Amino acid sequence: MDYQKAARQVLENVGGASNIVSAAHCATRLRLVIADNSLVNKAALENAEGAKGVFEAQGQLQIIFGTGVVNKVYDAFTQAAGISEATKEEVKQAAAARAPWYQRAIKTLGDIFVPIIPAIVASGFLMGIMEALNFMVNNGFLNLDTSGSLYVFAKLFSNTAYTFLPILIAFSAAKVFGGNQFLGAVIGMIMIHPDLQNAWTVANGVETMQPVFGGLYSVPLVGYQGHVIPVIIAVWLMCQIEKRLHKVVPAMIDLFVTPLVSVFVTGYLTLAVIGPIFTSIENGIIGGVQWLLTLPFGIGSFLMGGLYAITVVAGIHHMYTIIDLGQLARYGYTYWLPLASAANVGQGGAALAVALKTRDAKVKSMALPSALSACMGITEPAIFGVNLRFMTPFVGGLAGGACGALYASLVGLGATGTGVTGIFGLLLHLHMPLQYLLMMAISFGVSFAVTWIFWKPEQAAKEEA
Repeated sequence: MDYQKAARQVLENVGGASNIVSAAHCATRLRLVIADNSLVNKAALENAEGAKGVFEAQGQLQIIFGTGVVNKVYDAFTQAAGISEATKEEVKQAAAARAPWYQRAIKTLGDIFVPIIPAIVASGFLMGIMEALNFMVNNGFLNLDTSGSLYVFAKLFSNTAYTFLPILIAFSAAKVFGGNQFLGAVIGMIMIHPDLQNAWTVANGVETMQPVFGGLYSVPLVGYQGHVIPVIIAVWLMCQIEKRLHKVVPAMIDLFVTPLVSVFVTGYLTLAVIGPIFTSIENGIIGGVQWLLTLPFGIGSFLMGGLYAITVVAGIHHMYTIIDLGQLARYGYTYWLPLASAANVGQGGAALAVALKTRDAKVKSMALPSALSACMGITEPAIFGVNLRFMTPFVGGLAGGACGALYASLVGLGATGTGVTGIFGLLLHLHMPLQYLLMMAISFGVSFAVTWIFWKPEQAAKEEA
C-alpha cells in the first residue's frame, strides 16, 4: 500500500490543510475535525487508497484504515498537511467546541458515565451470576453452600457499585465539570449518608421531614441511592461555587474557606432544593420510559428497538445510561438494555448479509469484522462503515432491532446491569438466558433476511460509480 498516496488523497478530499482544525488517530481510524464540512468529498474518501469506510461521529470525520495501517497513513498525512500531531482527547475537545449545545450536553453525560462503566459492569455481571446461582440452588439444580465465604462475599460484592453509585457519579462528574473530585465525592457521600433514610425503604413511608430555610417548607430526609440526575446537578453546582471562590478568596485562606463553603452550601441546597426537585423529574422520565416500553402488544419497544440505531448515528445514545441506572434502581432490572442489544445485533446481521452477498473485496473485508463487532456490542464500524453507506442494510438492521425488541418486551426481558450488550450481554440476563438468546436470534435473523432480500450489490455499485 502507498501510504503517501493515501495521505494525499485524504488531504485533497477534505478541503486541504487550511480546512483541518485538528487531526489524530486511534487503533483503526484517522480522526479529523474539519472547519467546513461542505468542502469534504466523502465519495472520493471512500475510494482513497486503503480506506475501508468513512463516517462522521461526535463532530469528527473518521476514516477507517485498519490496525497497523492508520498510524502510517497518519504520519504521512500530518507531514503532507504540515500540521502538528494531536491526541485523541485534544481532537475530541476541538470537536466538542464546535458542536451545538445539546450535543455538548450529551457528550458531558458520556464523559461522566464512560469512566465508571467498568465498575457498573463488574457489579452487574456478578449480580447476574448470583441470581442464576440462587435460582439453581432454590430449585435443586445445584448443591451449593450459601453460607460459605465465597458465596457470602460474592453476594456482598455484587451490589457494591449500585449501593455507592452516587459517589462514583459525583467523583466522575467533578472531573468533567472542572472541580475537585474529592469534594465531588463528599457531595455524593452526603446524598447517601447513613443518617438519611435509605431510599430503598421509602415504599414503607417517609420517616422524617425536615423544615428548611427557617421553616419555609419541609423536605424528606431520604437518601439518593440509585439516583443519577440529582447527583450530577449537585456536583455541577458545587464546581461552579468552587471555581468562583478560588478567584475571589485570598490564597492564604483559600485552602480552608473554599472547600468548606463549597461543600456546605452545595450540601444544604442539595438536600433542600436540588434533591427533591430533580428526583421528581428523574422519576417522571423513568416512569415515562417504562410506560412506553409496556404499551400493549410491545408497540413501544418495537418502535424504540427500531429507532435505537438512529440515535447512535445522531450521537445521543450516551444519555441512555441514565435510563438504565434509573430502571435498575426502581425495578431491579433495566428493560432498556435488551432493546440496545437487539438493535446492535440487528446491525450485525445486516452487515453479515452485505459481507456474504457483495463481490467487492474491499466491502467484504470491512463488513465481516464489522458484523462480529456489532454482535459484541460495538456497532460504529458496521453502521458507519457498511450499513449506512448502502442504506438498505441499515434499514434491515432497524427492522431486526425492532423485532428483537418486540420479543424482549413480550417476554418481560430485563438486564441485571448495564454497559454491555450483544453476546457478552448474556451475562446480564442469566435469569432468562433462553429468552435473551432468542431475542438475539430474532434480531440477527430478521436483519440478515431483510438485507439479503432487498439489498442489491449491483445497484450499490452504480450509486458509488
